[in-house]
Order: sequence, then structure tokens, then C-alpha cells
Amino acid sequence: MDIEKKQIWGWAVYDWANSAFATTIMAGFFPVFFKQYWSYGVDFNTSTAQLGFANSMASLMVALMAPILGAVADRGSAKKKFLVFFAYLGASMTACLYLVERGEWTWAIVVYVMGVVGFMGANVFYDSLLPHVASERDVDFVSGLGFSMGYLGGGVLFSFNVLAVLMPGRFGFTDSTQAVRIAFLSVALWWGAFTLFPMFWVPEGKPSRGRQTRCRVIAEGFRQLAGTFRKARHLKTVFLFLLAYWFYIDGVDTIIVMAVDYGMSIGFDSNDLILALLIVQFVGFPAALGFGKLGQWWGPRKGIYLAIAVYMFLTLWGVMMKSKWEFYLLAVLIGCVQGGIQALSRSFYSRLIPKEQSAEFYGFYNMLGKFAAIVGPSLMGGVGLLVKGIMMPPSATPAQMMAVGHLASRAGIASLLILFVIGGVLFYFVDEEKGKREAAKLTAS
Repeated sequence: MDIEKKQIWGWAVYDWANSAFATTIMAGFFPVFFKQYWSYGVDFNTSTAQLGFANSMASLMVALMAPILGAVADRGSAKKKFLVFFAYLGASMTACLYLVERGEWTWAIVVYVMGVVGFMGANVFYDSLLPHVASERDVDFVSGLGFSMGYLGGGVLFSFNVLAVLMPGRFGFTDSTQAVRIAFLSVALWWGAFTLFPMFWVPEGKPSRGRQTRCRVIAEGFRQLAGTFRKARHLKTVFLFLLAYWFYIDGVDTIIVMAVDYGMSIGFDSNDLILALLIVQFVGFPAALGFGKLGQWWGPRKGIYLAIAVYMFLTLWGVMMKSKWEFYLLAVLIGCVQGGIQALSRSFYSRLIPKEQSAEFYGFYNMLGKFAAIVGPSLMGGVGLLVKGIMMPPSATPAQMMAVGHLASRAGIASLLILFVIGGVLFYFVDEEKGKREAAKLTAS
């Protein structure tokens, strides 16, 4: 394997590593286990709000840290070091979920939030390495390759864990609860082991000003961040794109982390929902590669618009769906576009920023994405609680309580539609060529 391909594969394998957490923990078992084990006996709309606020809390922590850490990493050429630190923080917290006992929903949230901080924090620096391993000609495909590896890797481990949960006796477990807890450990080991590939295969340039003390690097990182804010008037295209991205990726991320919870809230069986997630993973593998090629052939801009349109359609369908087969079909369609919109957004953004400040600018990218993820889950949970409070009649019967609860959950998912609309409208005004000129002018100044 030549050096260039080794670097690309080393970078892409990290998506294989960390997607086990995104799939098995964030989207799969944590929402189910949180509702049925850690929040046992709690009203399902309340537990949905708790889960939404937990995701929002983690997103807020990363959003506040990301630009500062990115600027420091740029000055000290420490993108890989930060990636490894956050990756192993996330892996260790994932292992700690095994220790949280039934009914301890507060501890479950604390450990989960720290795991999500590790996951999201590492992604800031993983994304920032993309311009260093791929040329502009190949960046759409390489970005898609990363997401496709993530879908495949996350799907492989998730498949094993799902089988263990559905048939615990075949795997030597006493019951499904033990199988889920062991799944947490398997994700931690998987994530930690495959993080070794980017650690050893992905290069990073040396600091432009030679070796510096840590205090000097941190101080210069803060000065660089302040300087970027001062030069923001030259980067109008970047910030307009980030604003558009803020809205539409909010809808995407909220659907990722809240889909299983939503399905359970409207009465679907948890096993059906877990199998639907598997469909997303294995459809997403070729679809992300396909969107990468689509970005090369058709352009990333059109590909992003296609994905936004599909998500708007899926949100409307999700509000009205009643049958199990609809959830499975929705899973197939989500798998077709989920990795694509993420990959093309990342590669489109790489064209607008100075390569030498990629960690800082991907810090802003992830910051706004995470601030959006603060709004989405909280919006979904909050709207659900609001509708339930308004619609619930006094002295409601159990049947009325269930019917109003289902209506509230559907209202929550419907609230995401406006995020895709606003994001799509703002993205219309993003001029890629103007953004490249602004980035070149910033680099030269």
C-alpha cells in the first residue's frame, strides 16, 4: 500500500472505530436501556425529555470547547493528540456504562454525557485532518469513504450485539440485560483498538514555528482564535454556510439520536426499532460511497439539496406513520441519505477554509453543529411535553393518556421540519467560489 492510500485508510478507519459508539450506544441500546432499565417506571414523555436534555448537555460542552481546542491544536500541530485523548475518554466512559445499575438514571446520564463529549470532541480533530489526507479533487470521495467505513464498522459490531440481545442464551448470557451491558464493553474495546490506525498511519505536519512550550502554544492558540474573529468580515461565506449547516444538520442529528426513542413512544417494539437501525447501517455503507461519487460528478451542493429534500419528506411521513413496515422503509430511505449529507457537508466546508487553520475552522463547524444538536433534542422533547400538557384532559383514562402521549410524540418529530426548511433556504445563498477567494485572502494576510 503506497503512503497516500495508507494515510487515507488510516483516517477512514477511525470512522469504523467510533461509529460503534454512535450506533450501538447513541442510536441503539442507550435510548432503549435508559427507558426500560435506568428510568424504569418513569413516564415515557418525561424520559424522552431527560434523554433529549442529556444529548443537549453533551453538545453544549463540546460546542464551547471546540473552537478553542481547534486553535490550540493548529498552533501546536496536535490534532492527532487531541483526537486520541477524546477517543479514549469516550471509550473509557462507554465501558463505565456497564457499572450503572437499574434505576440509576442520573448516573447513566452523567457517564453517557462524558462519553458523548469524547465522541464529539474527537470528531472535531478527525474532521480537521481531512484536508491533510485528501486533495480537493478527491475530498468528496474520501469524506464519503470515511462515513461508509463508519456505517459498515458500526453495523458489523451492532449486528453481533443485536443477536446477543435477541438470543442471549446462545452467547452464554443469562438474559438480554446482561447482553446489553456486555455490548457497552464491546464498544469500548472496539473503539479503543481501531483508534490505533489513525494514531500510527495518519501524518500531521510539524508546527510552523518549531517546538514551543505548552503555555506558548495555548497562548498563541487563543490569539489565533481572536484573530479569526477579527477577520470574520472576510469569511462571510464560511459563516453563512455554518448558519445553514447549523439548521439542517440539527434535524439530521436529532433524528439519529432520538429515532428509537420516538418509535418506542408511539408504540413500536424495541426489537423492531433495533433491527431498523441495522438496516440504516448496511444501506448507509454503499450510499455514503455513492454520495461521495455523486459529489465528484454532480457537485456537493446539489447532493446536499437532494438529501435535505428527502429528509423533509421523511419527517412528514414519520409524523403520520402507523405500521411497522413504514418504519422499516423509512430506515432504508434514511440510510440512503444520512451519510451522504454528512459527507458532502464536510467536504464542501473543506473547500471554504484555509488548510493551515483546519482544526480551528472544523472546531467552528462542530461547534455550530453541536449548538444545533442542543436545540433539536430539546425542541423535540419540549414540544412533546407542551402538547401533552395542553391536550391531556383532567382525570384522563389510561387509553386517553396513551393517545395524547402518542400525539405529543408526533408533534415533537414534526417540529424538526422547520429546521430543514431554514437550512435549505440559507444554503441557497452560499457561494462556493466566493468562499474560496475569501479563504485565499485570509491565508495571504
